[in-house]
Amino acid sequence: MSRTPRTIGLISDTHGLLRPEALNALKGSDLILHAGDVGNPEIIAALKSLAPVFAVRGNVDTDPWAQQLPETEVVETGPATIYMLHDVHALDLNPAAAGFHIVVSGHSHKHSGAERGGVLFLNPGSAGPRRFDLPVTVARIRLDQDPWKIEFIDLFGEPAGMQ
Repeated sequence: MSRTPRTIGLISDTHGLLRPEALNALKGSDLILHAGDVGNPEIIAALKSLAPVFAVRGNVDTDPWAQQLPETEVVETGPATIYMLHDVHALDLNPAAAGFHIVVSGHSHKHSGAERGGVLFLNPGSAGPRRFDLPVTVARIRLDQDPWKIEFIDLFGEPAGMQ
């Protein structure tokens, strides 16, 4: 990357569906992280039209194209070192001890953000087909503010919440 990302777009659980609303919500991102269950390689290509993309493999990413996706990824962004995986319950390290500032995951389809042990745990929720009565969401994090600003975006309603 030629410059330190200020705004990182977070997306997960597209399950083969990249909504125009998700692309619109991620416009202006300097970097996009996809936390798995991509479902179709064209989704990564479309996201790359907006910004550089890092993606991890989720449990539905079983087709041959998806084998190129890592199960975990480390992204260094200047002020933050980010650890990505699909299911946070598969986390097999102590992120604080390993020097990570942020852990990004998906899988649950529920957006969430919480600090635990000095590490920010983020799940952008699901941007793909609606499951149950959960909102369809993506997230953005601004790293050029102190504290970092996290925004969850409900693609079909009001902002899902901010921190």
